[in-house]
Amino acid sequence: MCSFSAASSSLRAESHCSRVPTAWSGIGSLLSSPAGRHTIVSAMANDTFSALAHPIRREIVARLSSGAATVGDASRGLGVSKPTISRHLKLLEDAGVVTRVVDGRTHRLGLRPEALADAAEWIEQQRTRWDRLFDVVGDYLEEGR
Repeated sequence: MCSFSAASSSLRAESHCSRVPTAWSGIGSLLSSPAGRHTIVSAMANDTFSALAHPIRREIVARLSSGAATVGDASRGLGVSKPTISRHLKLLEDAGVVTRVVDGRTHRLGLRPEALADAAEWIEQQRTRWDRLFDVVGDYLEEGR
């Protein structure tokens, strides 16, 4: 059974559970309004974008996209120390992008596609907004000819 306790800016799970991002806690009331849904998606996308801001973390995510892997397999050949890998993994876990399952001394990492979907949804919203703006500008320029 997993149990969670509030700590700093995110929820921490016991060692055998995955970490859950802060944005997930208390979302029921926010989901009842469109503005609340937008706020939650933006906050979750911000966490995801921050987690993916570093090339080492992006490489770990790319490696995990083909399936779960041990910490050693996911970080092999990155050319940085184990403490550095641990810090990068902690950031990915705190953002909810990566989950960790501990089985004895083996730590298996997995990707949380829903965290990436939040960022993808934000990107799609921005693409749609900019497409509409470009259409308006295009129409305006066509009228001026």
